[in-house]
Amino acid sequence: MVAPPRELAAPARTWTTPEALPLPQQKERTELIEQWHQRCSALGLTRVERPDFEPLMRGDLAVARERNQRLFTHAAPVMEMLFEQIVDTESMIVLADVSGTILHSVGDDRFLQRADKVALTPGVNWAEHSKGTNAIGTALFEEAPTVVHGGEHFIHANHFLTCSAAPIFDPRGNMLGVLDVTGDQRSYHRHTMGLVRMSARMIENQWLSDDYGNRLRLHFHSRVEFIGTLLEGIIVVGADGKILGANRSALDQLDMSSAALRMHSLTSLFGTTAPAVFDHFRSPLPTPMTLCLSNGRQFHVSARFNGPQRSMAMEPRSAPVVDSAGLRSGAGAEPRLPAGVLAGATAHSADGTLFSGLHYLNTGDPQIGALIQKVQRVINRDIPLLILGETGTGKELLARAVHQDSNRARQPFVAVNCASIPESLIEAELFGYEDGAFTGARRKGAVGRIVQANGGTLFLDEIGDMPLALQARLLRVLQERQVTPLGSLKSIPVDIAVIGATHRKLRDMIEAGSFREDLYYRLNGLVVKLPALRERHDLDVVARRILLSDCPHGTPEISARVMALFKAYAWPGNVRQLANVLRTAAVMAAGEGQIEEHHLSDDFLEDARSGRAPSPPQVSMPIRVAPPVAEAMPMHFTEPLGERSAEPEAESGPAQATAEPATPRTLGEAEVELIRSTLAAANGNISVASKRLGISRNTIYRKLRWGK
Repeated sequence: MVAPPRELAAPARTWTTPEALPLPQQKERTELIEQWHQRCSALGLTRVERPDFEPLMRGDLAVARERNQRLFTHAAPVMEMLFEQIVDTESMIVLADVSGTILHSVGDDRFLQRADKVALTPGVNWAEHSKGTNAIGTALFEEAPTVVHGGEHFIHANHFLTCSAAPIFDPRGNMLGVLDVTGDQRSYHRHTMGLVRMSARMIENQWLSDDYGNRLRLHFHSRVEFIGTLLEGIIVVGADGKILGANRSALDQLDMSSAALRMHSLTSLFGTTAPAVFDHFRSPLPTPMTLCLSNGRQFHVSARFNGPQRSMAMEPRSAPVVDSAGLRSGAGAEPRLPAGVLAGATAHSADGTLFSGLHYLNTGDPQIGALIQKVQRVINRDIPLLILGETGTGKELLARAVHQDSNRARQPFVAVNCASIPESLIEAELFGYEDGAFTGARRKGAVGRIVQANGGTLFLDEIGDMPLALQARLLRVLQERQVTPLGSLKSIPVDIAVIGATHRKLRDMIEAGSFREDLYYRLNGLVVKLPALRERHDLDVVARRILLSDCPHGTPEISARVMALFKAYAWPGNVRQLANVLRTAAVMAAGEGQIEEHHLSDDFLEDARSGRAPSPPQVSMPIRVAPPVAEAMPMHFTEPLGERSAEPEAESGPAQATAEPATPRTLGEAEVELIRSTLAAANGNISVASKRLGISRNTIYRKLRWGK
């Protein structure tokens, strides 16, 4: 097969395994593999070649990595997310440069050891001339996504592998390297190739944004709901209107090579000019433009620009913060932050404005440190974030820190607690409503939380508690980037980053039919799990920061006996409960300089000394999913990777085997049982129970009502 020109950066053909193809295509596939093998024989390779265990010298590998540092910088966070999707599947992820030399790999430890036996390791070259037919080398030669499965590998030693690789191109169509997922051939899944291709496109889009961050970028698709997804085309326009570069989706949609597209200007391509685009998007809430090619084909277009002409997306004079209670603070006012959650960490900038970034949340716990490193890699990369964690672990403060460290920091952060707003009102709260939309509404209507977040971040806390019917409307907003208030026929365009959070097992809810699978995949970009307080190793640091926040003048110390009591306690309410306990103790110890046991409330002491505080139900680890090969769905990741037979086995360990029959089988049942037992211990006192659990009275009422 003759390789396509290097400028053709968007090859459409993806090969799969023979058994997955119709009979005519099986024959075509067999003939193709034979061509590949003949090419290897012509290179002087034999099928019984011994693996080459002579990688680059350490210094040479360092030079190769330094030469490809930018590629690694863009690929590393994507590889981490990719690994989250395939963990426990006997697989690894490989990044190779344009010569086929492996620069970096991550994967399951056991499979990495097997890969070492065939020299699938950093520093080794896997181009076809070295390793014969394999996904990395063949993708480099064909300049197209490639699957090589089992016995299709030219060298016999590699027959236990199944490999799916996709080349990575820059905006000018030059190949940068290859991203590959390799695993045991018995674990092959047809969706893996789709996951690799979309991950490669994420890297390419990040490279484009990095190259042309200060240029006008047009994001387009023939269907408006696809704008903002990995399926959107992106072209970069110079100040003179000339096309400077594009991503592969743009080349696919326009049916052009990179070189051919760069011969065009905005005028010759779409019949418009850069000033006309700026004028259109200068309004506060512009609608997408509709532009046409010379053949009459229409595209919906959105524009982004980070340079000095930022006026095309007018910024508000102040950046209000809207919390879940609807309270707003404008410029110069302190936003309401959740007191003491996660680490009680806040700081003030030079001008006195209160802020809390990721740096201030790192309190020395290895789990928190690793989580922050992951999150930092995806900030400003249009990757949705889903935060898992028990109630009280600090999901909202983490979301605020992400917002504060992002390019949207000067725009609103709007937090909506989907569990605290009555079901009958949450739709109006989110989407807003027109005058007279329903009985009892304000005369002039109200702007919904989504529109309030325009330009900034929308934090959907306890997304698992959102009513099912409302999930469909939210999904449409995330796809179309438009909101239609209740009682209105007019849609309002919005530009928002969405962060979701929940303490529930969304995957179980999907199977039960109480959470939409398509919404789950829309929210599921990077999934992180905040550890429970009892699992952290920084309790003393967290406690100290909470006291510093609440008592900046005359901060009391914590006695050794009290700290030992804290470390032995299970903290069912997590950091929120710790903050409540310390706040009360600080008041009781006012003027004494040190918190002793007698400063703690009697109910807490009773529970802590008796060990009666039960461990809360465990939150599931992040669900790993992968997108399909087909690119017809407007989602970042749209289908599960397949049957994860290893996961049920991992969940059914000895602890579960010896569990008593009365143990709750679902997260909801466990919550209700915990609330009832805490309520019984408090002699039916709702206020006392809410303090012990670190949740609101309304939440207790709602959970008990649902649990009947």
